[in-house]
Amino acid sequence: MELTTADHDRGRIGKTYVYPVLSRRARGLSVGINLNPNKACNWRCVYCQVPGLVAGNAPKIDLERLERELREFLDPKVLGAWLAANAPEGSRVLRDLALSGDGESTSAAEFPDVVELIGRLMLEFGHAGRVPLTLITNGSLVQHPLVQAGLAGLARIGGRVWFKLDSATDEGMQALNSSALGAGKQRRNLVACAALAPTWIQTMALARNGLPPSAAERAAYLDLVRGLVRERVPLKGVLLYGFARTSYQPEASELSALPREWMEQFAFEIRAAGLPVEISL
Repeated sequence: MELTTADHDRGRIGKTYVYPVLSRRARGLSVGINLNPNKACNWRCVYCQVPGLVAGNAPKIDLERLERELREFLDPKVLGAWLAANAPEGSRVLRDLALSGDGESTSAAEFPDVVELIGRLMLEFGHAGRVPLTLITNGSLVQHPLVQAGLAGLARIGGRVWFKLDSATDEGMQALNSSALGAGKQRRNLVACAALAPTWIQTMALARNGLPPSAAERAAYLDLVRGLVRERVPLKGVLLYGFARTSYQPEASELSALPREWMEQFAFEIRAAGLPVEISL
């Protein structure tokens, strides 16, 4: 079956940790590294596409298996042949490697070792400095020294972070992410993350029961952006993306995509607040 942006099947090539996808935000082929094959996460976002999601952290990572799977798939002959058979024309170039998957990658105790391993293989296969390693994270564990060590390692190999911030209010985070962390702590984690590695804010915008985010939610988000800009937090910008893939959470029937006009207007407001925006619908 040909790759599409609507299908991020983690088991497509039959490996435990490695899976290819077409990514809207990476603008093409992304090789995912799933450190949560147990489908465990410390958040539960209402739009999550993981069936059978459970609360928890990543299991122990088999670093030897991860290296073997990456070597097998990144081999130029193997990757080229696989892309020719499975990827649409125009999408047969590797855009990034992504620490993403069925849960929060930074909950793995081996997170810094995984970053080092991937960096070494990227250098070996000629991707260093050309193809970035992207960490897609909810940012909730940034305060931990182990995670900060991994972020510093990510920066050393030219990687980047996409940091989830769907809401700037406690109520919004609880409603969208089932997170009791609180907007204040999430903001502090974002600032800490941006100090350690190149960081983009990643924001999902969706309609719930046919209604867009409230005026109060939008205002709080824009206030947060203005404050970050005022404080010169070195953020790269905002990745604003819409609801496009099936949710496997109980709230799935409540969710729908927002109109393009709404997304473009919100992007305009974020830019006016001081940050660049890329939209993925």
